[in-house]
Amino acid sequence: MLDLRERPFTERGSRLLVMAADDGSLRVAEALYETRLDDTTVRAGLRFYAGSRELRVRRALPHRVEFDGDVTLAFADPDTLVAVGEGARAVWDGGETAVDGCVTLAGERTVTDGAKVLAEAAERWAAWFARMPAVPGELRERAEQAWWTLAVNLVRIQGRESLIPSKYGYVGLWNWDSYFHAIALRHADPALAREQIRILLDNQRPDGLIPDVVHDHGVLAETTDLPRSDLARLAQHVGGEPIRHVVPVTKPPLTAWAVWKIHEVDPDPGFLAEVYEPLVRSQQWWFAHSDPDGDGLAEYLHPYSSGLDDSPIWDGGPRAEPPDLNSYLALQYDRLGDIAAALGKDPGEWRARAQALVDRMVERRWNGRRFVTKVAGAADADVRTPLDLMPLLTGRLPAEIADRLVQDLTSPAFWGERPVPTVAFDDPRFDPDAMWRGPVWLNVNYLLIDGLRRSGRPDVAAELAARTLAMVRDGGGLYEYWNPLTGRRAGRATTGFGWSSALFVDLAHAAL
Repeated sequence: MLDLRERPFTERGSRLLVMAADDGSLRVAEALYETRLDDTTVRAGLRFYAGSRELRVRRALPHRVEFDGDVTLAFADPDTLVAVGEGARAVWDGGETAVDGCVTLAGERTVTDGAKVLAEAAERWAAWFARMPAVPGELRERAEQAWWTLAVNLVRIQGRESLIPSKYGYVGLWNWDSYFHAIALRHADPALAREQIRILLDNQRPDGLIPDVVHDHGVLAETTDLPRSDLARLAQHVGGEPIRHVVPVTKPPLTAWAVWKIHEVDPDPGFLAEVYEPLVRSQQWWFAHSDPDGDGLAEYLHPYSSGLDDSPIWDGGPRAEPPDLNSYLALQYDRLGDIAAALGKDPGEWRARAQALVDRMVERRWNGRRFVTKVAGAADADVRTPLDLMPLLTGRLPAEIADRLVQDLTSPAFWGERPVPTVAFDDPRFDPDAMWRGPVWLNVNYLLIDGLRRSGRPDVAAELAARTLAMVRDGGGLYEYWNPLTGRRAGRATTGFGWSSALFVDLAHAAL
């Protein structure tokens, strides 16, 4: 069931959303890149009447919205919204039309066979839900909501079907979001999962950088922008104007990890051969262009590249080296080794580079208690985040260090009924509602679960997965992030979020 607020009526491939307004009417808006829905209204104040009686929404389903008086809304195609009924009127701000048969409310196409529209819409959605991976019964309702979210977040970007993070404000193909999306798509449509990777690699720069976003008007691969909090704190002024520098932006290097996840479910050596060299160039980019001090440990040169835009690790400046980045790069070396072996190449060099990078992290960033985050090129950040624990993802740590990280994870600093907060519970900067400053994000939990398994702790991985699934099941929706104290939507988190939906489905499927 849709509520027409957090879950609007929309369709796979459609930019149109039908939502409930505060005054009881409906509005139809169009989802566009970097544009507020309030600024893209197609129809406002939409109501239906039979004579003088207003027809209220009876129920909203993925394939239709039903009103009293047998009026029904449905999509004839992604660009065409129609009303089907008899003896009614549709009224909106600035216009009205009779609903006798089938009438188009949004779009240019004239449609006359309402029964066919309704039947085809029902068939489309039945086919999509039939492909949902199996999940335990107690998780099925939320999994169906997640599976619906993935379908409606599929739109065409530059002519290619792309799974966007959300039609509420994230209308583009974002880099690491796409890797998490592919993890769910691989179970039902591995070709579509591979397409998400292809789109990014087809827009890779000659120097190896994979862009941050592929959007309707091009790509985002460099910026002079900073998150709002950083601008207020860091912008220097000359003559009243802030000094800004163009910085390349990407997202954390998880491409080979996602490629191998798809391959594990649906082996495709041809795809591996296609992406192998672009993956190598991406790996090389980080050390050639994102290691300014040349110490062999890559850094994030901009908050956007970390994906953690408002984390307190950026409170010391727009350059940082939290432990997650080089952990991902070590994992990437191992995945390049897997891909090389599958292609009949020698994986030895990649395995050696993976171990050498982990050894370098231990030598230079392990302080005997935790892996430190370097900020502004030199200082140690004092904030505690689960990024400190990401070296578990390498699966290559000395046993005593891996054990210490697991102890930290399961301590009161990070462990609770709803782990894992993005700033430790006992850190003075912990804020359960502020983006990346305390709320639970499913991608962080998913990566830690993966890391625990790779580090030989499947017991803790299973417990973290169970607590994560329970939080989402009971939390009311598929949000961008959750308040770890209440288990509900945190702060200004976007609803209908793609990677939360994708990772929930994958974890639920694995829980069988």
